[in-house]
Amino acid sequence: MVELRGVTKEFTDGRTRVRAVDDVSLDIDRGEIFGVIGYSGAGKSTLVRLINALEAPTAGTVSVDGTVLTGLPERRLRPARAGVGFIFQQFNLLSSRTVAGNVAYPLTVAGWDRASKAARVAELLDFVGLADKAGQRPSQLSGGQKQRVGIARALATSPALLLADEATSALDPETTRDVLDLLRRVNRELGVTIVVITHEMSVVTYLCDRVAVMDGGRVVELGDVYDIFANPREPVTRRFIATALHDRPRPDVVERLLERHQGRIVTVAVSDETATSTAITDVLRHHGVDSAIVYGGITEVGARPFGSLTLELTGAPDDVRTAIADLAARTEVVDHGGAGTPPGGPSGPDGPGGRATGTEAAR
Repeated sequence: MVELRGVTKEFTDGRTRVRAVDDVSLDIDRGEIFGVIGYSGAGKSTLVRLINALEAPTAGTVSVDGTVLTGLPERRLRPARAGVGFIFQQFNLLSSRTVAGNVAYPLTVAGWDRASKAARVAELLDFVGLADKAGQRPSQLSGGQKQRVGIARALATSPALLLADEATSALDPETTRDVLDLLRRVNRELGVTIVVITHEMSVVTYLCDRVAVMDGGRVVELGDVYDIFANPREPVTRRFIATALHDRPRPDVVERLLERHQGRIVTVAVSDETATSTAITDVLRHHGVDSAIVYGGITEVGARPFGSLTLELTGAPDDVRTAIADLAARTEVVDHGGAGTPPGGPSGPDGPGGRATGTEAAR
């Protein structure tokens, strides 16, 4: 659907030449929801403007839906842009028009007749759940309702590609979830390819199939969202993951847990590939060890469980040690110590005291 090959974009800032996008190559498949995540200044918003041809690359080529946009004259870019919808962070609704008038605007520009426009606007407002708001002004709507109008407007001309640039960053968490669910419907029911530009890892984990992590204008990691979470390579990716999970205790929290509890404190990684909470319980029960959850959290990444649980283990010392070794053969375990014993450190498939996995390094 989208192909970028060696794309670079430079701007002049006074006498300084700034490279906002630096030699980026990637493919976005038809029908997927693709995330581009990065902190401010990473180049992600410039990248999206290159995709919809609002900016021309300094080097490289951009193709959308089989059409190479790079180098096309403006008269040929206009019809290409009609196949790309855009959702803005601050909604960008026309305050002088009604909700229906805002949705109808791109159809007016495209030359639709009045009857066809009215039918299309009614269809879209029903799809986004705002059929009863057609005659209201944007000022009468909540933030979530404004973004729904923005989505309806972006879909007006039936684009094959939808670009969402920080579309939920101005919304509260509950409204964000509603808007993301609507984007899922757009993707699944209408078959629209969606590119989501965001600095929020929670948006990526909830919505996207694949993700590109940008830093300093470059794509530093690219892949399936779950794989990126499970094995992050770059420090910037690890920082993003830490903002989304909050599942592992900080050192000061570990100290308080050790003071508060009499048993052995361990943190066990949870995923659908290596361990589940039920499997962990079964292992401990097999060794005659009791457990209580004292910290942790499990979320869904790409509809698959991911996170960790910090447990207090109680039982005969030899049974506890054997149980920890058994768990460490299946998944990553961090032994914080307790019950009169020093911490054993992180463990993985190599056994207790083995190296930390990439996931542990992310914390």
